[in-house]
Amino acid sequence: MCSAANKSQVIDYFLWRQADAARCALNGWSYWMLRKNGETGENAAVILEKQSVAFKNELLFQNGINFNELPTWQRRGTGLYWEKYDKPGYNPIERKEVIAVRRRLKVDEELPVKEEYKEFIYQFLNVGD
Repeated sequence: MCSAANKSQVIDYFLWRQADAARCALNGWSYWMLRKNGETGENAAVILEKQSVAFKNELLFQNGINFNELPTWQRRGTGLYWEKYDKPGYNPIERKEVIAVRRRLKVDEELPVKEEYKEFIYQFLNVGD
C-alpha cells in the first residue's frame, strides 16, 4: 500500500531533482568537451567516471568554458508551471472594459537555488490551502 507524500517529501524530491539536473549538466558538458577533443564515447565515459566536480569544472575551464557562467537553464534545468495573469477584455452586456484572470504555462529558465528554491516549491504546495 502506498501513502501520499507529505510536503516535506515533495520539496526534498524537487531539491534532489534540481541537484541531479546540475550534476547531469556538468557531466554532459564535460563528456561532449572530451568528444570534441577527439575522445571516443567509451573513453570519454571512462575518463569522467568517478571524477570530482572540480575536475570537470577545470576540464571545461581549460577549454574556454566557465560552467558557472553558462545560462541558468543549462545548469539547473527549466521549470514549467501554471501562472495567473490579468487579461484585459470587454463585457458587451455592461459595455465596459474588464479584467479577466487567466492562466498560462510559464517556462521559467531562471529557477532559484537552495533555500530560495525550497520556498519557491513550497508556494505551489500551498495553493488551495
